Parts: sequence; C-alpha cells; structure tokens
Amino acid sequence: MIRAAATLLVALLCASAALARDIAFTGALMQGGLVVARAEGARAAQLDNRTLAVAPDGTFVFGLAPDAKAEALLVVRYADGTEEARTLQVARQTWKVERIDGLPPAMVNPPPAVQARISREATLIANARRKSATEPWFAAGFGWPVVGRISGVFGSRRVLNGQEMAPHWGVDIAMPTGTPVLAPAPGVVTLAEPDLYYTGGTIILDHGFGVMSTYSHLSKVSVQVGQVLKAGDTLGAVGATGRVTGPHLHWNIHWFDVRIDPALVAPPMLRAGG
Repeated sequence: MIRAAATLLVALLCASAALARDIAFTGALMQGGLVVARAEGARAAQLDNRTLAVAPDGTFVFGLAPDAKAEALLVVRYADGTEEARTLQVARQTWKVERIDGLPPAMVNPPPAVQARISREATLIANARRKSATEPWFAAGFGWPVVGRISGVFGSRRVLNGQEMAPHWGVDIAMPTGTPVLAPAPGVVTLAEPDLYYTGGTIILDHGFGVMSTYSHLSKVSVQVGQVLKAGDTLGAVGATGRVTGPHLHWNIHWFDVRIDPALVAPPMLRAGG
C-alpha cells in the first residue's frame, strides 16, 4: 500500500513537471527591477492583472515598482490554449537618504514665475511617453550610456536645505562637460529638447513595450525625434544644464509608469584601470 501510494505521488509530480513550461527570466526580481522573460509559444501574459505585450517569439517584459509587494502573480497563456500561473518572489531594497545643504532657495523651490513653464514641459514629457513602440528593442539588453563616477543612486530620499523632497528616480554619473553620451540599447527618439527647466538638455528613447529611458542635463543634443538608434550611437554630451550643481548625466528608466533602477538593468560598470 505504501509503495503504491509512493508510486502514485511520483507519477503526479512527474505529470505536474511535464505541465510546467520553461520560462526564461533575465533581470532582477526585486523592487526597481526590469525583467525580460521568454516563454516559447506564449501568446498573452499578465502581471498582477496588468496585461503585458508579448512578441511573436514569446518575449515580454515587466517592471517592479520601488514599493512593489513581496509577491507578484504572473499568468502566461499559450497558443495551445493552456495557461500557467507563477508566484514570483520580489526582493526588497533599502533606500538611502542624501542630505544637501547650502543650496540657493530657487534650487529647492522654483519661483512662481516659472510654474507655467514647468507645467508645459511636464506635458511635453508626458506626451513623449504616452505611446510605446511594438518593436522589442529592450530585449537586446542595456549597457551604460557613459562610464564614470556614480554620484547619485536610484531611490535615495533627498533632503535639500532640510526640506524632504521626492526620491531620486535615476542614476547620476559625474563626468566632465562634453563627455559623449551613447545610446545604451536600440530605440527610437521620442523627445529631444535642448533646454528644459528641471532637466536641461533632455532626450527620451523608446525601447518598445513600454520601456523608455531618459537622459538629462546634456550640454548637447545630437539626435532628432523619430530617429531610430543602434546601441552605441551618440545621443549628445554630458553637461550641467537645468537645475544641477555640477556636470553629470542623470539617467532614468521607466516601464510605463513604473520607475526602474538603471543600475539593475545595466551590467556592472567597468572603468578604465579596474
């Protein structure tokens, strides 16, 4: 009787394993992470009831918000009509606090005279992110747009002149003005502005399926809206335009409205000399 029960249990486990599909995941399953997945034969997918675009080869992508819960439910539907649900474990991150004192008051709270401009430019940026390409350029992976000293990290809570501000939703890379900034992945330019109030020279690249990256404080903008770029193409140059205290590149990534940590998307930065 025991042997028969054990044999039945093994058979059930084998049958369950046979039903499970192979889903390949690339990326960080943690708060602020961007995950690229591929499931052969997949035709539809959802993450916590949010519909995901799926490429013909079964590739899809999703982001995990900085405040994502500990578990996320992924449901994949296949061409043969079957469906698979997986509970994904999402690792937590701890965000640091950065304090900067001695700033001019206008660097902390913009004067009323510029509020109309700020509103117009916010609409401009929102429109550039409103639609996303159906080409899965993101699947090629990301490099670093510039290599240098990391001077600001994703998710840090900034206290300016003692006043708590919104978190820093990007990575800052300090390099001299004029340092070339390169496209870290293929994409199409959806915004190319030389002088925005907050971000100065600003470029947005659409990498498909809701994945977009932004490059701010540029001293030079070398691309035009609608231009399709390859990884390694020149975007512009590092600068100190907009509201900054020194030359650097501010790089951020979104998956639709979800903010993504670029340091979790790009490989470890390799700098000259080690």
